[in-house]
Amino acid sequence: MAILDLTTRPITAKYAVLVDVGYLYAAAGEVLLGAKERKEYRVAADELIQALQKHAEARIQGELLRIYWYDAARDRVPTVDQRVIAQLPWVKVRLGNLNARGQQKGVDAQIRSDLEALARHHAVSDTILLAGDEDMVPAVEAAQAYGVRIHLWGVEPPYGTNQAERLVWEADTVEILTADFLRDFFSRAPQPVPVAPVTPSPAQVFAGRTPAAIKPKAPAAGQVTKLGPSRPRVEEVGEHVAQKWILTRGRDNIRDLLPGPLLPTVIDTELLIEAEKELGHSLRPFPEARVWLRDGFWARVYREFDLGVGISSK
Repeated sequence: MAILDLTTRPITAKYAVLVDVGYLYAAAGEVLLGAKERKEYRVAADELIQALQKHAEARIQGELLRIYWYDAARDRVPTVDQRVIAQLPWVKVRLGNLNARGQQKGVDAQIRSDLEALARHHAVSDTILLAGDEDMVPAVEAAQAYGVRIHLWGVEPPYGTNQAERLVWEADTVEILTADFLRDFFSRAPQPVPVAPVTPSPAQVFAGRTPAAIKPKAPAAGQVTKLGPSRPRVEEVGEHVAQKWILTRGRDNIRDLLPGPLLPTVIDTELLIEAEKELGHSLRPFPEARVWLRDGFWARVYREFDLGVGISSK
């Protein structure tokens, strides 16, 4: 009877990447910029996630299940960045609550729960955990009891260590992401400089040129022209949506959009949808109306933060 030789068959891993964003951002902000608060810097999160994914692929030969992105938001209302990240493939955003003191609540519990559940259901053979809190230790031990290997990643500290010693002990492998690896994804937040308002609209000023006037095409003989919405009405709706978002999403979330004038695609689409609901009809056949809508939106945002339209983006 022939004996099946399994020794040459490759063993394929299946793994997940669990990222404590609060730890990652705080540690990287400190070592790269000496920053103490998230509002002091900006993060190219989509590019950072892609870099982490490639870094993982180079270390674990197998199939990525997904990247879990654990962050917090006030009242769990996602920020601009979180909405953009949620659209990325293979990324699952998990949100805890951010209290009035800026403290994250419920994030560690979500990480522990997911880590144990993935192991218990044999969904993965390996897990990369980018975290530093000792509260992760019981979940790491539980996952290992189910046969899952835990690869702990940390961020290079400016001095000493920024990860709990016991967490480091319990991990199967440990790696430190260097400042050089993270440097391209973090930059200091721009400081808007109030200036006197000028005549051109916000979109025109930030575009650096005045767009050519949109001239309606002459209708063909016998053709009925379709009248577009009025500019004052569309700008009014843009301001209304901005006011609504300031109240429901919070000033901090809206501040993340500054200095403008470009909006992330996800947010720009949300602005259009909200405006169309207010108007009761589509704006998509009228490109000039999209410009007016953004003008109204930015006008309200600038008033909220006592800024003129000539904000420096440097």
